[in-house]
Amino acid sequence: MSKDRSRTPREVAQSVLQIEAGAVHGLLDQLDESFDRAVGMLKNCQGRVVCSGMGKSGIIMKKLAATLSSTGTPALFLHPAEAIHGDLGMLAEGDVVLAA
Repeated sequence: MSKDRSRTPREVAQSVLQIEAGAVHGLLDQLDESFDRAVGMLKNCQGRVVCSGMGKSGIIMKKLAATLSSTGTPALFLHPAEAIHGDLGMLAEGDVVLAA
């Protein structure tokens, strides 16, 4: 990676923010009925929100489970590799699974 010394740090930051803003704006077209269904499932969840993921996604899902728990939503993290080795028994009727 070459260092571009012709731009100031502020200019680099502005460029990055423009790129990221464009990416976020592009998500508008991807919100459809499935988003409404997913939010409805979470809103009406009668059990726990089970967050699952591996690697970097797993780290994010652990954080999400912790945040949900600390704000009053029953939640837990389920590692997918452990799930297939017996931990699927932690799931119960009424739970909603978020897999990343």
